[in-house]
Amino acid sequence: MKVMVSACLAGVKCRYDGGAAADPLWVERVRRGEAVPLCPELLGGLALPRPPSEIVGGGGRDVAAGRAPVLTREGLDVTKAFLTGARRVVEIALQNGITRAYLKDKSPSCGVCQIFDGSFSGRLIPGCGVTAALLTAAGIAVFPGDRKERKP
Repeated sequence: MKVMVSACLAGVKCRYDGGAAADPLWVERVRRGEAVPLCPELLGGLALPRPPSEIVGGGGRDVAAGRAPVLTREGLDVTKAFLTGARRVVEIALQNGITRAYLKDKSPSCGVCQIFDGSFSGRLIPGCGVTAALLTAAGIAVFPGDRKERKP
């Protein structure tokens, strides 16, 4: 059974700064065809590199419900791109029968357990990103894909 993984964990240079967060486990699983790498921010039309973004005033569920925006450090509202990318990821996952997603924690898109607090101070709060929220709402189980975040 294939799973989905945040593309940055699979070595794709798609993070906001143009880098990756490659984890050899995911790079190998993608190479073997066991995991599908997806980046919701690129699927939503955001550029590479791009300014860092954070959810302001809530978490991914709040963004989906229209109660919180996703803003860049400069104050540009990128909520629509985050929602578009998250919806596209859900669509791809459902079309491919994917029931599990391993995501990059702390991301405003893919955070599973933690996200930044929206003040661009580096403080983390419990919560999930936009894509994690929409995947969960679609019945797809989400897990932190970062090696240091995964439980043994």
